Amino acid sequence: MATLDGLPDRVSIYEVGARDGLQNESVVVDVATKIEFIHRLIASGLRAVELTSFVPPSWIPQLADAEVLLAGLGELDGRYPVLVPNQRGLDRALSSGVREIAVFASATETFAQRNLNRSREESLAIFTDVAARALDAGLAVRGYVSMCFGDPWEGDVQPAAVADVVERLVAMGCGEVSLGDTIGVATPGQVVALLDELRRRGVGPDRLAVHFHDTYGQALANTLCALQHGVTTVDASAGGLGGCPYAGSATGNLATEDLVWHLQGLGIETGVDLESLCRTSLWMAERLGRPSPSRTVTALAASLEG
Repeated sequence: MATLDGLPDRVSIYEVGARDGLQNESVVVDVATKIEFIHRLIASGLRAVELTSFVPPSWIPQLADAEVLLAGLGELDGRYPVLVPNQRGLDRALSSGVREIAVFASATETFAQRNLNRSREESLAIFTDVAARALDAGLAVRGYVSMCFGDPWEGDVQPAAVADVVERLVAMGCGEVSLGDTIGVATPGQVVALLDELRRRGVGPDRLAVHFHDTYGQALANTLCALQHGVTTVDASAGGLGGCPYAGSATGNLATEDLVWHLQGLGIETGVDLESLCRTSLWMAERLGRPSPSRTVTALAASLEG
């Protein structure tokens, strides 16, 4: 098999379907189905699965069952973070025995106000305190930066603005920072510009993950570009579930199955059983009452029947 220059031998997939995917569904999926979904994802070989979010139930009712979900899952072997927005969310996460949390910052002021109900600076101050307390408790902390390439209210986002936020997250102790193309407008040139800016500031690709949406069909092209520039962790969502409830133009995340198919074709290891994962996404699509938007799931569906 011919391979492209500059690619890693292995890529870590950070699965977001159970949180970022299901939070954007119009229906509330029952907790038993969520538990089975997560166990199926793990059985397919995924070892980093973001489970839920400890946001107030009034914000995202689809994830109001976070404590019940974690109690029902039991002990899991791998990396299973939860998203927390503030100290109250951290209280709930600690009470549930989690080992890793994620915090969600914005590269733009408008999205910070709309998504977090506070300014960008205020949210970073809150996350600094949350991260410090989590680290003191022995938890790992992941950071997200949303709107890294474009914002529906502010337009293009400059790499320097994103890098400012990434630096803050790294300084507060985030071991990994995920760069989010929340509305799916990035192109490979923009990805390179941001990674170059971060490298100039001393934040290398070993500290970064990428999180692409496929609004303009560029998610895989952007991923390939990021891999060629040293990134080895990619966020993806089983079946292409998810979007952003606070950004109406955002379509689904990069489908995990499409990512795995792409990486397999490049000779890159993921540890994921593609057939098992496709079966899981078909199973979830039935429960959601609509077809999976993943092209790979659609292509393989007929051969997986039965």
